[in-house]
Amino acid sequence: MSLTPDAVQAEPPHTGAAAPGVGAHDPEGGGRDAHDRDKLSALGGLAALSLDAMASVAYGPESIVLVLAAAGSYGLGFTLPVTAAIALLLAVLTASYRQVIAAFPDGGGSYAVAKTHLGRRTALTAAASLVIDYILNVAVSVTAGVAALTSAFPSLYPDRVWLCLGVLVLVTAVNLRGIAESARWFMVPTAVFVLSIMAIIVIGLFRSAPASTAAAAGHASTLAANAGSVGALLLLKAFASGCSALTGVEAVANAVPSFRSPRVKRAQHTELALGAVLGVMLIGLAVLIGRFHLQPVEGVTVLAQLADASLGHGFGFYLVQFATVVLLALAANTSFGGLPVLMRLLARDNHLPHVFALRADHQVHRHGVLFLALVSAGLLVASGGDVNSLVPLFSIGVFVGFTICQVGMVKHWARARCAGWRGKAALNGFGALLTGVATVVVTGTKFTEGAWGIVVALPLLVLFFELVHRAYERIGERLELGRIPGPVTARRSLVVVPVHSITRLTREALSTALTLGDEVLAVTVVPTEPDAEDRQSAETLRRDWELWQPGVPLVEVTDGHRRLGRPLVAFVNGLAERPRAEDGGFDRVTVLIAEVEPVHFWQRALQNQRGVLIDRALRRGTDAVVCRLRLRM
Repeated sequence: MSLTPDAVQAEPPHTGAAAPGVGAHDPEGGGRDAHDRDKLSALGGLAALSLDAMASVAYGPESIVLVLAAAGSYGLGFTLPVTAAIALLLAVLTASYRQVIAAFPDGGGSYAVAKTHLGRRTALTAAASLVIDYILNVAVSVTAGVAALTSAFPSLYPDRVWLCLGVLVLVTAVNLRGIAESARWFMVPTAVFVLSIMAIIVIGLFRSAPASTAAAAGHASTLAANAGSVGALLLLKAFASGCSALTGVEAVANAVPSFRSPRVKRAQHTELALGAVLGVMLIGLAVLIGRFHLQPVEGVTVLAQLADASLGHGFGFYLVQFATVVLLALAANTSFGGLPVLMRLLARDNHLPHVFALRADHQVHRHGVLFLALVSAGLLVASGGDVNSLVPLFSIGVFVGFTICQVGMVKHWARARCAGWRGKAALNGFGALLTGVATVVVTGTKFTEGAWGIVVALPLLVLFFELVHRAYERIGERLELGRIPGPVTARRSLVVVPVHSITRLTREALSTALTLGDEVLAVTVVPTEPDAEDRQSAETLRRDWELWQPGVPLVEVTDGHRRLGRPLVAFVNGLAERPRAEDGGFDRVTVLIAEVEPVHFWQRALQNQRGVLIDRALRRGTDAVVCRLRLRM
């Protein structure tokens, strides 16, 4: 049996501009805690947090080729220079986020940087952009993986929405077991995919001609005819489209608390490995595109053509396709690793409900994981499992976060003025310029394709953060947080116990009520015009009460409509109008609701829910303190 006043269940709001993050007692991550085994190693972090970035090589280079194809074969010759520019930006971002990890070991990435150096509003903009990007990453990754699967097995196409939801449920279930657990699941497919791409690159570099062109045979080319010039706008558009390969680079910095001790070093090693592997794959594939003179064709991806040209149309080709399907489907794990930690930081800063700061078993931010799964499921259903309706929205949010983070780090170096700060600030400034240009170009070129939705959603999400913060401020003022309260004084209390019959539960409720208040009243509701059954029940309760003599008076409250909640609300409000304690009355009225706590969850369906009904009515209609007494059977 347990007594749980709901006022005790609610977590009080935090105050102050910056609440400490995870492991604030150990900012360098030098100590080991009892839950260290549930956290990530550097290799595990690469598997769990890099799937988004790794899988992006399946559509990043293709995005570049599709844009440059508008300028014909001459335009495709710029694939390598554009990819090199993206790889340069990747190097800048990798170096920057390594510094972010060291400067902000509690995670949060661009949100933490902006909150410290650029102000609260800018920080909320960065956080909103990351939230949107993480959600879209799940939807895009799952739909892209299922699209690849249905391309191989067309009979599954009508069930693509259910397949998407099934994959989402699987990834969610794994993440509810803990991020370290999910890393173990994803190491093998990540390794297979990376090794397959590396094999394509290495073997392809030794070929003077394609080993096979069977994959593209019979498919119409999308290369523009009679085009021979490339303008700056086309190159910018190709650069912006190809930058979709950079989504996920920030995930490691957002999830630093998920690493084992020393978490800063492990996270930095993971970030460096991610940047190096991704850069090699992007440059290598771009070289092969030029070497084999590949053209985009309808119905066949550029990566599939490269696998065909390098490995031949055999086992290696199908292995690459299968690994791509699996990794795209599992790339959503990056969001499940980063977003719950970001939501935890927002909750601790009073910008999200505090429930998102709670941890379950295996150090999992369960509410953040479930929120991400539910919103992503809504997007999957709304899009009908169509990846093309989601991709145009994908990269905008992360570019906004990239730009804000780079600008914040410039200010960080200007304030720190450590050795070599000018060079570091210049590097971050150059990165901010590149990502800022990419943000403008992507938003402008894809505005009519759905980017307008992100332009609208971003400020609305920031407004929501602000409203939550103001609500917590009002609650803090009412609770006088941060102030020394007045002296503790004894208060006279009246406890009301709703009863329906005399049982062991009634005895436990009255005994507990006598320890809580100075006076106790038992209350039962009787119909004004009772039928024979109601009359007999009321008479039986009166007779048994007189025989029992519990020392607590029984008060009958009448109601003409056979209701339960409203007559109790009217009775309690009438008690509240009594004189105060100094005049012989009471300072507080408490209602104690006794309930049976079933052994098994399914037995709740057997209960009459009378306690829930009374609780809801009293909370809405009175200022009384409501307590729930649960008797475990």
